[in-house]
Order: sequence, then C-alpha cells, then structure tokens
Amino acid sequence: MTAGESSGSVVRRMLLGSQLRRLRESRGITREAAGYSIRASESKISRMELGRVSFKSRDVEDLLTLYGVTEETERVALLSLAKEANLAGWWHSYSDVLPGWFQTYVGLEGAASLIRVYEVQFVNGLLQTEAYAHAVVARGMKGASKAEIERRVALRLERQKLLVSERAPRFHCVLDEAALRRPYGDREVMRGQIQHLIDISERPNVTLQVMPFSFGGHSGESGAFTMLRFPESDLSDVVYVEQLTGALYLDKGEEVAQYERVVSQLQSDSPNPADSRDLLRGLLQLT
Repeated sequence: MTAGESSGSVVRRMLLGSQLRRLRESRGITREAAGYSIRASESKISRMELGRVSFKSRDVEDLLTLYGVTEETERVALLSLAKEANLAGWWHSYSDVLPGWFQTYVGLEGAASLIRVYEVQFVNGLLQTEAYAHAVVARGMKGASKAEIERRVALRLERQKLLVSERAPRFHCVLDEAALRRPYGDREVMRGQIQHLIDISERPNVTLQVMPFSFGGHSGESGAFTMLRFPESDLSDVVYVEQLTGALYLDKGEEVAQYERVVSQLQSDSPNPADSRDLLRGLLQLT
C-alpha cells in the first residue's frame, strides 16, 4: 500500500467529523450535551468533529439519533463512512517510532492536494536526501539506537514517495537561507542535499523558493509551519505547527487566514523559483 492509497481513512474521518458538526449545530445542540449522550466528554466530541480520533459505530448511531437523523439511507451512508474511516494507514507499521500526534499529520499530508511549507531550521522532510535525513534524525535523537534512527529515516523516505506518485500534490516550499547554511552531516552530505533541491525543484508539481538573508526581516518570524489543502470542498485548510512534544492543528477560519497571509507574503517576497535555483547553485559552489 502506498502513501497515497492509504490516506483516505484520514479524509473520511475529517468528512464524517465535519458532517457530524454540521448536524449538531443545525439542531442547536452543544458539544457538552452531545458528549453526555455517548458517555463522553465535550473534548472527545471536539476531537471527533475534527477527525482526530477513530469512530465507534455505537457512538455515531447515538449521535445521529440525537441529531434527528432517522432516514435509513443517510444513516447507513454515515455509518459506512465511520467504518471506512477506521482503516489503518501504511504509517501505522511505523508506530514504534512515530508519535501519536504525528500520525495524524502523515495521514493529512498524504490526503492533501496542496502542501505549502515554510522552514527555517532544516530542509523540509519531503525534500531531504537519505544522508541528510540520517544526519538530522541522529542530531535530534542523541542516544537513540542505530535501529531506531534507521526506522525514522525509512519512514521519512516512505513519505517522500508522495511527491512522485500518480496523485502527487502541488508542493510549494519556502526555505529560509538559514536552513541551507546550517550543516547537517559533512560537506558531501550538504552538497548532495543542495543538488537534490536543485533537481527536485524542476518537477512540475514542486515550487521551491529560498528566502535569502539579504532580504532581512520577513513575515515568517513566528517560525516553521505547514498548510494543507484538500480536494474535498467540505474540508477546510489545516495549519500544522510542530512543537517539542506535540503539535497544533489549526482549522478555524481566522487562524488559517492569518497563516494564509504569511505564506502568501513569503512567496511574494522570496526570489522566484528560477532565481532561487541560481541561489542554490551559488551555495553549491561555496559548499
């Protein structure tokens, strides 16, 4: 099973969650009341509506009854969606090295039709060479066993298949020059990584821009983030912000709009892809 083929369950969870939210709101029922009806907390209802947890058929049945959904065809369709949403994705085989909060992201990444990222610390994981990824993981996980490091690198390489798959998303990355100047691995590792960026930036679905030091301060001052857009019109964009021990998944309209403004400004202020490749070639000569 490939990354692209296995991420449908995440989309189904999100679709079901959004439909349950609309049904609840149309009836004027609070999350607290909905949670009470299925012997759960308000926070669980919130996680269900955001597609962050698996769905029990009994819970979905009880919620549909509470929301006044009595038409059999509609109930069957939503219950079938719940069953499909619980199918495990390919990344679950890496659960030994994959934090639970990141499993959600991998599924969303695989389901997206447009991925926009800003990176400042290192090259984005979808664009890393194996040698560079190994250096990044080893640096970030001092004391980890060789086997664990290799598993994490293997997971990263598996994720990268998405960019060259038949249903590859559009990928737009703005890399701060700091990510290219900061060495991970030896000189050959860095040269290989920069050359890979030059090569992959020629792909029709990949847009790569470099925000140079010479520009000075810019709109990406809050740090790295990822924006995900999905082909389903019912799903809102999601902003992913990684932290040390977890991550934020933002999908409220006003929050997404702020990040939309930032990423648009970053793309506008950075040299265009052709000029960014020239910048990369210049760095390659210096490395």
